[in-house]
Amino acid sequence: MKIRIFFTLTMLTLMTIASSAQCAMCRAVAETGNKNGQSIGGGLNNAILYLMIVPYVLLVVFFRKKIWTFLKELRGLWS
Repeated sequence: MKIRIFFTLTMLTLMTIASSAQCAMCRAVAETGNKNGQSIGGGLNNAILYLMIVPYVLLVVFFRKKIWTFLKELRGLWS
């Protein structure tokens, strides 16, 4: 059991170190400019927003009937 806990803590520590390194790499790429001297940070921000919105759109598409039913019940409670 002690070996399993040690292994888990070691893996979590190593994953934290790797994620910190990736953030530094992303920052370095976002700060560099393209041939025209413009930063690509704006495009990177748009890509992050796009990736963040897609799961919510999919949830609404797949669960729209349950969402509408819930909202109708909620509206009935307030009336």
